[in-house]
Amino acid sequence: MSASIELKSKNRSALRQKLGVLYFTLKRYVFWRCGGLKFAKKGQEELHHEHFTHQTPIYRQWHDVDPQLERNKKTNFGIVLPKINGITLRPGETFSFWKMVGKPSRRRGYIEGVVQIRGKLRGGIGGGLCHLTGFIYWMTLHTALTVTERHSHSHDTMPAGWPQPFGSDATCFYSFKDLMITNNTGQIFQLRLEADNSHLRGAWLADAPPSHKYEAYQKELEVRREDCGRYTRRGVLHRRVYSLDGALKTDEFISENQAIMLYPPTEEI
Repeated sequence: MSASIELKSKNRSALRQKLGVLYFTLKRYVFWRCGGLKFAKKGQEELHHEHFTHQTPIYRQWHDVDPQLERNKKTNFGIVLPKINGITLRPGETFSFWKMVGKPSRRRGYIEGVVQIRGKLRGGIGGGLCHLTGFIYWMTLHTALTVTERHSHSHDTMPAGWPQPFGSDATCFYSFKDLMITNNTGQIFQLRLEADNSHLRGAWLADAPPSHKYEAYQKELEVRREDCGRYTRRGVLHRRVYSLDGALKTDEFISENQAIMLYPPTEEI
């Protein structure tokens, strides 16, 4: 199925937007309670078999954005990481980022960070958490775990040259744009996350060694000039699955992504 985006924002009244958020939030609460899923919890044990490890710089540079909003991300990470670091994902269980973390608010200590709303970067309470969900999503693509819910950004803020391929992001908005991961294997998995003054580091561990190796990669990438004059970036993300001796087993489709570019197409390399 082809990815599609709206090139023009719909003008909705503030009341309609609030009612829409309320509707989808209540719908999500019902799903969490009555959807028949068994959700992951914090575990007491420590698992030691590494399935994938990764690290990324915490701070990014944006044009026309107050740098303090980016620095505030560290505070928001400091609230979230203790809630999800060490969670265990047993066979048949699902990890829901928002169910585990809860709603970000000033009362709970969150401060303004960078958020993307209708193609504009601005300050918002809990801003920066999509960096974390994207980080977890990228790690998960390199394991036998199954991503059962993930949402891409509608606007592309990262020119080519960013270390991860286009379409490997995962935006989040409480509570109905969630990142959900299900363990359909026979192993127990554990998520480990930490942050220092410069980097976010993480790992998926398990109670047994991996049986395969995974490589997520960009299979297709193109820039299009739309009829309205705006540019969009389209990419197809795939994953190669190898046996431990390096033999290619499968080449799997992951997702097709399309986003409106927020930078000049001349920066595309």
